[in-house]
Amino acid sequence: MPRTIWSGAISFGLVTVPIHVVSATENHAIRFHQYHLEDMSRVRVRKICEIEDREVSQEEIGKAYEISKDTLIAVTDEELREMPLPTAKAIEIAAFVPAASIDPLQVGDGYYLQADGQVAAKPYKLLRMALERSAKVAIAKYAWSGRERLGMLRVRDDAIVLHAMRWPDEIRSPQELVPDAVEVSDDEIEGAQALIDHMTRDTLEGPEFEDHYTDALAEVIKAKREGHAPPEAPAPEAPAGKVVDLMAALEASVKKARASRGEGDADVHELHPKKKTAAKKTATAAKKTTKKKTTKKTAAKPKRSA
Repeated sequence: MPRTIWSGAISFGLVTVPIHVVSATENHAIRFHQYHLEDMSRVRVRKICEIEDREVSQEEIGKAYEISKDTLIAVTDEELREMPLPTAKAIEIAAFVPAASIDPLQVGDGYYLQADGQVAAKPYKLLRMALERSAKVAIAKYAWSGRERLGMLRVRDDAIVLHAMRWPDEIRSPQELVPDAVEVSDDEIEGAQALIDHMTRDTLEGPEFEDHYTDALAEVIKAKREGHAPPEAPAPEAPAGKVVDLMAALEASVKKARASRGEGDADVHELHPKKKTAAKKTATAAKKTTKKKTTKKTAAKPKRSA
């Protein structure tokens, strides 16, 4: 079980839920140390006092706010812990909103909230079930590491998850990145939708969602440890010709997606079969109308001769 990062409580109206916060994720990446290439001795980062020109221990290091080069305001960890904030020792729920209203850009790392003892079991379950039935997420405020933060609470299986969030004013506007106005046809949109359909998955499981870089790096380290040459990279595929026709590119992409899913190498014909069907119906209706008119004219002829 991961270690506790923070202990406190969830404040839900007048209901208090004592909790422990633990990390919900883990990093499997291979990490390197820095070494001096000439003699392979370890290179370390040391914290040096500029005035005394000596290395200082962690116990001698504190925080300070720089007003100017000559004016610093020291702030201790105890002062930060004792700030008069309701969120200093609690995750205070401020509102409930539909999950779809949250911009994913605001959502950060996730943490599991664990009920702290039997006394917290019932209010914890109450909040979890209420969140599930409401189909909403809770927006909360809390204070960690010297600053007040925004968070989102949601349910995952039988646990409540806290996601760190950025404040709305921390999200930059994308307006300056929007390209100049261009025309996109309905056929091109339907082609892109067809490609989305063929690339849709029910879960993020399968070889395309595995970390192949870490596996390849492990193979390199293993080979060098055993005195072998590292594995050679596969020859890159020949670059395809530049595709100018957007519809042709979409059709080729759909064909490739079908092949990757084992759906055969059948040619992709029209990406908008609905239009084809509609056109067929119109043609059939037109034929029927013509046939009816011909029948009426034929029936009317004897009357004229009489």
